[in-house]
Amino acid sequence: MSGRDSLVDGEVWDPFGTLRRALWIGGGQWAGKSTVSRLLAVQYGVTVYHYDYHDARGHNDRRIARRVALGEPVTGPDPNEVWVHTTPEEMATETLAGFPDRFQWALDDLRALVSGHPVIAEGWGLRPELVAPLIDSPRRMIVMVPTPGFRDQQVRELPRATSLGHRVSDPARAQANRLARDRLVAEDAVRKAHQLGIRVIAVDGSRDATGIAEIVADHFGPYLPEQGRST
Repeated sequence: MSGRDSLVDGEVWDPFGTLRRALWIGGGQWAGKSTVSRLLAVQYGVTVYHYDYHDARGHNDRRIARRVALGEPVTGPDPNEVWVHTTPEEMATETLAGFPDRFQWALDDLRALVSGHPVIAEGWGLRPELVAPLIDSPRRMIVMVPTPGFRDQQVRELPRATSLGHRVSDPARAQANRLARDRLVAEDAVRKAHQLGIRVIAVDGSRDATGIAEIVADHFGPYLPEQGRST
């Protein structure tokens, strides 16, 4: 941790107190985290930070700088090497190893965020083991993961779930590797959440997004505005 990120007492630099007041939704890809967050934003007037959006766009300059520092190609690795010629286990290991740096970038965004409403940060990179040191209660975080059946449903119904964003030599294999990686990363989130006493919701499609949002709202109940409960 750099000098600008810490204080004499070892506390994380948080000028507006956003991190200690934030609510966190982590978990696996395709669990409906973004949809649930948007529903809570409408009902409770909360401010939502979408990790995936910032990670894919706003953090690209930092990602490039990191590659330069590590002596890696600025354009990133060859897509075939990443998605076709790497096993899901290797992909998951690499993804998990990269989350701590990416989490610090998200914290930089959140430290600068000022809102008169509760802030919900959601995204798969908000890992239980990374968030836990920042929260004063496990009720400030929840982990959402899709069951295998619901993940398959999401892949069938969401166009973005079938797009890698890269041209590869074997799209079918690349997609299978990606989904297997996502499963392994989600399973790791569940293990870490259980170890830390953080609640896990297995999303299986038996409840719609509104129903899942109600469960999440009840979990975050002590920190959400009362007026949102009657609407």
